[in-house]
Amino acid sequence: MREVRAWTESVVESVKRRRDPVVVQTLRSAVAATLAYVVALRLSPEAAPLTAPLTALLVVQVTLYATLTNGIRRVNSVVAGVLVAIAFSQLVGLTWWSLALLIVASLAVGRLVRVEEYVPEVAISAMLVLGVTTVGDTAWARIVETLIGAVVGLGCNLLLAPPVWVDEAGESIEGLARRVRQLMLRMGEEAAGRTPVEHATERLHEARRLDHDIVEVDAALRQAEDSLRLNPRVREGLLHRVVLRTGLDTLEICTVVLRVLARTLTDLAKERDPERLFAPETGAAVERLLSEIADAVVSFAVLVTASVSASAQSAEARLAAELRQAAATRDKLAQLLLEEVQRDARTWQLYGAVLTEVNRILDEMDTEHRSRRLLEELDRASLEQRERMPRITRLRESLHGSGLLRVPEVLRRNQAGGARRSR
Repeated sequence: MREVRAWTESVVESVKRRRDPVVVQTLRSAVAATLAYVVALRLSPEAAPLTAPLTALLVVQVTLYATLTNGIRRVNSVVAGVLVAIAFSQLVGLTWWSLALLIVASLAVGRLVRVEEYVPEVAISAMLVLGVTTVGDTAWARIVETLIGAVVGLGCNLLLAPPVWVDEAGESIEGLARRVRQLMLRMGEEAAGRTPVEHATERLHEARRLDHDIVEVDAALRQAEDSLRLNPRVREGLLHRVVLRTGLDTLEICTVVLRVLARTLTDLAKERDPERLFAPETGAAVERLLSEIADAVVSFAVLVTASVSASAQSAEARLAAELRQAAATRDKLAQLLLEEVQRDARTWQLYGAVLTEVNRILDEMDTEHRSRRLLEELDRASLEQRERMPRITRLRESLHGSGLLRVPEVLRRNQAGGARRSR
């Protein structure tokens, strides 16, 4: 039985590794570089056309969007460097001072043609070409090899379709939400009893370390956003990008507020040491409230990462129910804190701060608030896309019909229904 379980776990781990960005990138780069070298052997006059595999290696990226943009800039940088080298070979030849001028001119030209991170490649191409006696043949061979590498690199991503990294970004967002939940649960448990200042301070440090987690999740989300751009397998890339981005923004705000809440509880522990932070009944309400908010944070992350389907609807219903329960507990806690302040007003400001901070977290995760913000971001992103690429946008809308607008329309109807219910 143990052997079967171990074999199953190894298979699952192997499948996960196959979708790992590092593994995918390594395999795609190796295939593209090898194919580019084989093609260049037949078409280039050079005996060892290594520029072709080098170009393919640099062009192939994890996403199709990055491959297209890098390929164009890579070819532009090489061609610009070759042209600069030809001009210098006709005028001055290769000397120490002409080499210095060549580098300065190449870097300047790279800035002018806007090849971004490939500016040094302009100077490298110019130096390699200038250092060879038969400039004309070498220049032509280098251009041919560069084009071969760029075309092969792009072809590999078209034939071996790059993965869409939405699931990985979703896992990162859910992982962040679960870490926030664990911290909230620990803060609630400590708030219900006598909390030493050292423990409260440690919770504050944990809340500050969440900033590093947000940076990692943001990097995963940027990769997912790139994988959705120009990807033929994705029909609603704009919607996915906006949903994930606004969801991460909300979680980031919640972590900032949680850090402020941790600071408030730390200050409260300093003020009331060695007494309890709250009366027993009030402390139990604080613990219950933070536990309910912690569960809502995870449900919010599941809603953000769920596909627009029945699973998303059930996640939204669960989140709404948890937020209603948390709001009821918040109201009860407000009454208990008011009674405590009437008995002892020493820490009324800190008690008020606790309520303010939990209110902010609940408001950020409110479903109507999220729908309204999502619609605003979708409208803004759609307008920017139409202004930047009007023809491509019209073509895409004609091909997909109203697919891009289906979910936003549902959101609009839901928002309208929520507004009627609130009245």
